[in-house]
Amino acid sequence: MIFMKYDVIRGNRKTIALQIRQDGSLIVRAPQRCAQKTIEAFVASQTDWIEKTLRKVERKRENAARYAIPESEKARYVEEAKKLFPQKVAYWSEIMGLQPSYVKITSAEKRYGSCNSKKGLCFSYRLMAYPDRAIDYVVVHELAHIRYQNHSRDFYALIERYLPDYRECEKILQHEGDDS
Repeated sequence: MIFMKYDVIRGNRKTIALQIRQDGSLIVRAPQRCAQKTIEAFVASQTDWIEKTLRKVERKRENAARYAIPESEKARYVEEAKKLFPQKVAYWSEIMGLQPSYVKITSAEKRYGSCNSKKGLCFSYRLMAYPDRAIDYVVVHELAHIRYQNHSRDFYALIERYLPDYRECEKILQHEGDDS
């Protein structure tokens, strides 16, 4: 059996589950009366998943460092975002035939953009550190949510109609946060 440090959180549950925090630490959630040997065997059986997920967390950290915006630059990035996003939304709205009710700039750290039920779009100023085509992808992605409030096949087909290489844009973004 492998040795791996982890925290066990016991609770009112029926199954064992693993979670890897952003700092790379492992949490095992287990039923109250689950034997320690059962937990150890489960962790050992999940070595491949743990290693794969740890690599993903490390890539996220590396990407975060790569696209980090120094605190001293925050105000400038916010101002640039306030100019750029309305322009990009207007451009893509015209092409896609989808109109948001408003555009707002946020300081979200884990979400690049969002679309609410009132068709309002929010974008993190942090996107300003990314390449232009990645920004376009997030704008198109959020506009597509005006028509589809999910991530269905039709939703991605709509995105692909306007950005055939959208998967490449996702790769640029996927290691730091989630867009919805």
